[in-house]
Amino acid sequence: MTKPDMIVFMGGQGSGKGTFANLLLKEHDFNYVETGTILRAMPKDSEICKKITRGELVGDEDLFPIIAEHIKTDKDLILDGFPRTIGQAQWLVENYADKFNIKIIFLNITEETMIAHIQKRIREGGNRSDDSDTAAVQKRIAAFKSTTMPAVTWLSKQLAVQFYDIKLPTDDIDINFNFIMNTIK
Repeated sequence: MTKPDMIVFMGGQGSGKGTFANLLLKEHDFNYVETGTILRAMPKDSEICKKITRGELVGDEDLFPIIAEHIKTDKDLILDGFPRTIGQAQWLVENYADKFNIKIIFLNITEETMIAHIQKRIREGGNRSDDSDTAAVQKRIAAFKSTTMPAVTWLSKQLAVQFYDIKLPTDDIDINFNFIMNTIK
C-alpha cells in the first residue's frame, strides 16, 4: 500500500503558506492542518493565545499534542505552520516519516518581501491581530530567522523527506502556484 503524501509548507511570515495550501486544497482532497488557525482559535485568555499575540512561539510540550490530534493518516495531508523548530522537525520526521511521504516546500523569500506581503494583507482587510503590531511582526521575523531557519536547514538534509527550496519567480500568485506544482511533481 502506498503511503499518503504530507505536504509541509514552510517559510517566513507572508510567504504564502496559507494561500498556496488553499489553492492546493482546491485541486485535491487533502486533510488540512493549519497550525496558526488552530492556535488563534484557542481561548483569548489562554497562555497560548497570549504568547501568539506577543509574537512568541508556542512551546513544544503544548504544541505536539495539538498537532498529533489533528493529523489523520488515512489520506494526503497539508501541514501549514508546523514545524518551526529543529525539535518540531525531528518530532515530525520521527513520528510520521513511516506513515507519509513527507514533502517539505520551503517558500524562500526575503525579509523585505515578508514585510511587503504582511502590509498588503493588512491593507486588504486581513484580521490577524499579530499582523497589526509592528514590534510583534519584527519579533516573528527574528524568530523565523533564529528558530525556524535552522529547522529548514536540518530538514533539507534528511533522507526521510523530499525537500524543495522554492524561490518564487514573481508576485503573481497563479504563476507561483504553477511553479510550485511543477517543481514538486
